[in-house]
Amino acid sequence: MKSAPRPLAACLIFLSLVAAAALAAPTDDVYKLGPDSLVQPGVPQGTVTGWNKLPSDAYPGTLHDYCVYVPAQYDAARPASLMIFQDGQAFVRATGDYRVPTVFDNLIYRREIPVTIAVFINPGRKPEQPEASAADWGDRSTNRPQEYNALDDKYARVIVDELLPVLAKAYNLSANPDDRAIGGASSGAIAAFTVAWHRPTHFRKVLSTIGSFTNIRGGHVYPDLIRRSEKKPIRIFLQDGLNDNRGLRGTGAEATYAPDRDWHAQNRRMVAALTEQGYDVNFTWGIGTHSNKQGGAILPDMLRWLWRDYPRPDDARDTSNRTLFLPAGSAPPVTPAKTP
Repeated sequence: MKSAPRPLAACLIFLSLVAAAALAAPTDDVYKLGPDSLVQPGVPQGTVTGWNKLPSDAYPGTLHDYCVYVPAQYDAARPASLMIFQDGQAFVRATGDYRVPTVFDNLIYRREIPVTIAVFINPGRKPEQPEASAADWGDRSTNRPQEYNALDDKYARVIVDELLPVLAKAYNLSANPDDRAIGGASSGAIAAFTVAWHRPTHFRKVLSTIGSFTNIRGGHVYPDLIRRSEKKPIRIFLQDGLNDNRGLRGTGAEATYAPDRDWHAQNRRMVAALTEQGYDVNFTWGIGTHSNKQGGAILPDMLRWLWRDYPRPDDARDTSNRTLFLPAGSAPPVTPAKTP
């Protein structure tokens, strides 16, 4: 693996990527949120806890901020499915690009995904460092670059060995790895895949938007690693844009190209390797930049695909599983009378 870029070089790369994304912004603006991402009348709304702090043994001296979405239909007597989002602050935000709580409210209400508890976890930070935010996801102020982009199992230990036991004390979660998903955007996407790669006995569904399967900390080796390794029981949906960071440095005839730093090319290599090895994989390539606009717009469909075969009895004589899903004791929705 190549060594990580020096701080100055990394800073210059970051600034060039931000500038490139700003120039190409109109290609992101074509992606709009649909009704599944908006609050709908009559749909029961789940609750989101306040932010908790999880100390880490995998990364001594750091803690991870996390909060939990609990759907209105959650019944503590029945094990719920689980989905964990890296860069949680971006996925939980009610006015952000993803708006996961609202999407889950709508899809669970229509029984298009199972009753699922969602956890939003931010990258590790030292107590004196600021919490991740919309303005800074943590690349410049937390442990995000190392935790999310390295291919070792240390971050998987945070999720499986540190977070899951805490969640299990508070919620009735399914122990079936097929009932567990993990996802993220950019470096959070490769982090999600790495958790499932190291711990498929705990997570078997992965959602990846604008995934950084590039040479930040050696992530460009994943396609070859997938081909060399025994197939793992992982289902994955990848999204990226043709105008994602393309590995070009400089302009005009002087520009150099680094294929291992080409986000879109590396996403395509991931799909090719996963397909060759027989993985359950789906993907879509839009025209966007390194942006969350398309990923947010199609999040409901990505979730429907990931959970497409969750166990649901289907009996022509039994309509109980074909109604809108209301919490126990709730009154059925009232259909407005049609005007003559």
